[in-house]
Formats: sequence, structure tokens, C-alpha cells
Amino acid sequence: MPTIIQVRKLSEEEKRGLEKLSRSGVAEKRMSQRAEIILRRTAGEKSVAIAQRLGLEADSITRWVKRFNEKGLEGLKDQPGRGRKPSYSEAERGQMLVTAQTKPEKLGLPFAHWSIRRLATYLKEQLGLGVSRAQLACILEAEGLRWYQEQTYFTERPDPQFVEKRGR
Repeated sequence: MPTIIQVRKLSEEEKRGLEKLSRSGVAEKRMSQRAEIILRRTAGEKSVAIAQRLGLEADSITRWVKRFNEKGLEGLKDQPGRGRKPSYSEAERGQMLVTAQTKPEKLGLPFAHWSIRRLATYLKEQLGLGVSRAQLACILEAEGLRWYQEQTYFTERPDPQFVEKRGR
């Protein structure tokens, strides 16, 4: 059974902020949901009823009320340190960056530009750094490297005899 906890008295600014956040269409869904939890609990709705309405566990309602009581609106944000920690050392990340900025031709490779796939393959085979293409792209982007992706544009064919040449 969840602990019964009351929401502390809200200031007008907090109340406006919670109402705005709960109705927001651009805020993260979980932030809107957390604001709604506090507003419903303030209105006297029981934790179990709120949990059923929002599809959550009753204990999580209590947790968000406690965090709001302690830190206000800041308590509804995700705490730093959540999620998986980076699995690559700074030296490995540095090696990925240096390799990405080196022309493949200088490394004796038969192509002029890196693709994410080629770079990930090279890092794995030559340097022993097993990294997925998606993770590699995230690491490079976090370090400020923007990856060029070739785009194809479809326009009218410049050759009027294209269909004949193609064999149709």
C-alpha cells in the first residue's frame, strides 16, 4: 500500500506553472504527466485513482509528490545521471574523432570519403573499437562533427532519349 502524502501549499506561480505544463502540447509527455499528478493530488484525488487514470503505479505518484514537495517544479525534471553511462573512454572517443577527420586515402583505403558504415567497420577491424553505426553517429554529433548525407533529387530527365536508351 502506498504511503499517503499530501502536496505542500502551492504558490500562485507554481500553480500557474503546473497548469501550463499539464496542458502543454510541446512539453515532454512525462513532464505534463508529472504536473498533472501534482494538480490532481492537490485537488484531493487519491494516489490510486490518479495511478489508474494515468496508467502508473501508485508508488510512483507518491515519489513525484515527494520530489515536488522538496524541490518544487525542478523536482519534476529528470535527475542527472539517469540512463546508461558512456561505455567508451575518452581515449577511445578521441580515436574515433581523429579517424573520422582523417582522409581514408591517407590510411591506405581505396575510397575518398568516410561513410558511417565504413568508419564503423574500420574502427572495429583496424582499431578494435566495436561501435554501432548509430552510436558512432551520436558520438560524432556530440563532439560537433556533422555528417554529410548525400541527397538524391528527382527532376525531369535531361536526356530526351532516356527511355529509348534504357530499352523500354
